[in-house]
Amino acid sequence: MTNAPTDATTPRQSPDTENSLLGRVFEAVLFDMDGTLVDSTNAVNRSWRRWADEAGLGESFRGARHGVPARQMIATLVPADQVDQAVVRLTELELADTAEIAILPGAGELLTSIPEHRRAIVTSATRALCLVRLNAGGVPAVATVVTIEDTSRGKPFPEPFLEAAKRLGVDPARCLVVEDAPAGLEAARAAGCATIGVEGTHAAADLVADLVVPSLDWLRILVQDDGVRFELLPA
Repeated sequence: MTNAPTDATTPRQSPDTENSLLGRVFEAVLFDMDGTLVDSTNAVNRSWRRWADEAGLGESFRGARHGVPARQMIATLVPADQVDQAVVRLTELELADTAEIAILPGAGELLTSIPEHRRAIVTSATRALCLVRLNAGGVPAVATVVTIEDTSRGKPFPEPFLEAAKRLGVDPARCLVVEDAPAGLEAARAAGCATIGVEGTHAAADLVADLVVPSLDWLRILVQDDGVRFELLPA
């Protein structure tokens, strides 16, 4: 993995310009949502903190684990017979909190530059929550959206990305996943996809990916007959 520079004053030219991923043609691009397309971190943290306080977890609660389905995390925090009720309550809190949710730099431009049949959103959120956050952030509509309700297991397991590739009718090995969270990148690798990690919710050092960038506005898409290629934007 070669990391892009994180200092905003550093020229865009970097060792990443030689990264082999940038020369590859991909049949499809699969985007995570939270932390990749939209900045929902404050809303996520507020909702989880309120839920944890209501559940009486107090200081033992260390915060949400970004990129992991809510049910998987809740199951580690409350007794099994309380999980369903806890998921319902957390969902209520998250659906009601859209303050400060915003599209991330470069996300809109990347999405709209990719043909519809070559793009998908793959999220650990429910469909209802996904649509609320995409709408709140002003993210361009995407036809293929895979949510936690669409697979038997969520990230870090590969099923979500395999399902997205299946819906698009492409080989997972010719898909590129764009993710901000270690769990999502782990799922992408398990599915056989190439990966781009985006700094934000996690530092570059925590992102195991074929390429890591500070934000999506470092990237642009080149559309070809047989797929798409990524390039780093010049300074």
